[in-house]
Amino acid sequence: MHRNLGLLLIAGGLVVAVVGVLVFSGALQWFGRLPGDIRIDGERTRVFVPVTSAIIASIVLTIVVNLVLRLFR
Repeated sequence: MHRNLGLLLIAGGLVVAVVGVLVFSGALQWFGRLPGDIRIDGERTRVFVPVTSAIIASIVLTIVVNLVLRLFR
């Protein structure tokens, strides 16, 4: 049990590190500017609703979590 949890934490840390490098390098600049993401800029306010980006993030995270769970069963 503890060994599997340790491996899961290491894998999660590696994924976070890779995503951090991608964000830092600018490879994910398109994320948040997709068609379907709502942006309203007023004089004094800004509203951003990332509809499409949230759907894509949800799909990717669902696939990743399912793959990780299948590996540890």
